[in-house]
Amino acid sequence: MAEPELFYDAYDTQVGLVGVLAGPAGLRRIGWGLDPGTASREPDETVQLVLGQLREYFGGQRGDFDLPLDLPPLEPTTLTVLTALQGVRCGETVTYGELARRSGTGVPARAIGSIMAANPVPLVIPCHRVVAADGLGGFSGGDPGHELETKRWLLENEGALPPVLV
Repeated sequence: MAEPELFYDAYDTQVGLVGVLAGPAGLRRIGWGLDPGTASREPDETVQLVLGQLREYFGGQRGDFDLPLDLPPLEPTTLTVLTALQGVRCGETVTYGELARRSGTGVPARAIGSIMAANPVPLVIPCHRVVAADGLGGFSGGDPGHELETKRWLLENEGALPPVLV
């Protein structure tokens, strides 16, 4: 079966340029430094929908995303953990350990960070809302070299930065 045609565009945010890769079935990837590969840069309805919601999010008019997803193939455990993460709403955070428990996968808390790094659609599946029990934790999103600053900005923008991390 042939891959569907994918389309690319980007949005310049307060924390760097965010690329969007989508096709007719939904959003495939989003991220900083996203390589468009062979994706078309022609206007696409799904890409425009994603860009519109990004504008709303970064403009303070949207907290959570409502987008069709067409995720690349993921390990079943990764998909289960990312699905559990979708229940963490804007203004909330969850620790790695709590997300591990919520997922019901038996994955240890220390493995959740690797699963977050595999998230093909950060922001939309909000891996920035996963924090360490004793601090901010890591983040694989954001401009290279500025990942933790990006995570802090996103959480502050959402009003979700835990007091211990301020």
